[in-house]
Amino acid sequence: MKKILVCEDEDVIRDFVVLNLKRSGYDVSDAKCGEDAIKLFEEAHGDFQIAILDIMMPGMDGFEVCKYLRSKSTTIGIMMLSAKSQEMDKVNGLMQGADDYMTKPFSPSELTARVDALYRRVNISVDKSEEEVKCIYSGVFELNPKSRTIKKNGESIDLTQVEYQIMEYFLNNQETALDRASILKHIWGENYYGDDKIVDVNIRRIRMKIEDEPSNPKFITTIWGFGYKWSAVR
Repeated sequence: MKKILVCEDEDVIRDFVVLNLKRSGYDVSDAKCGEDAIKLFEEAHGDFQIAILDIMMPGMDGFEVCKYLRSKSTTIGIMMLSAKSQEMDKVNGLMQGADDYMTKPFSPSELTARVDALYRRVNISVDKSEEEVKCIYSGVFELNPKSRTIKKNGESIDLTQVEYQIMEYFLNNQETALDRASILKHIWGENYYGDDKIVDVNIRRIRMKIEDEPSNPKFITTIWGFGYKWSAVR
């Protein structure tokens, strides 16, 4: 069952989201505040594939809930909702560990399309053929497609599923300049509604986890005006 946790303090919007997701075949649990969302998550022992969180809520806001959920699970897909369109809200939500961001108001078709896409991204099958399960090596890094894990100098790196997919794309295209559009299309799909800013924020998050000096990256370098390139620094 595709289980979703929805946290939204406005009754009309919460009912709208819950109704449309249920119509699309999702098993939805909903909360009207951050504290209740965390309680539902704990009572279900974290058994949710996706969480949809409003940012502006009284008490514990969406950023805090997102940070908590991400600390408990690297696999849950997190979508942030906000009535604001400011760039900083998008960046803050993504930096806390969110996978996507949607600005209110939105249509039922956009809601279900974005949630369906997020569900697919975080639930990619790990069943691989013998040829496909071969590990990929790049300098001090080892990527294991079977377990969907990455190690640096033998130490595991704690990545979300989206971050892992970006790393896998890089390591399969080493020393190749990849433009933002190709990264966006490969990870988020051809029909992604959002903008390519999500690529930059995820790259920033990954750099904080893999680079010795995130402000002076050696592995993921920026190709100004184009995109990024992975280099196997030894």
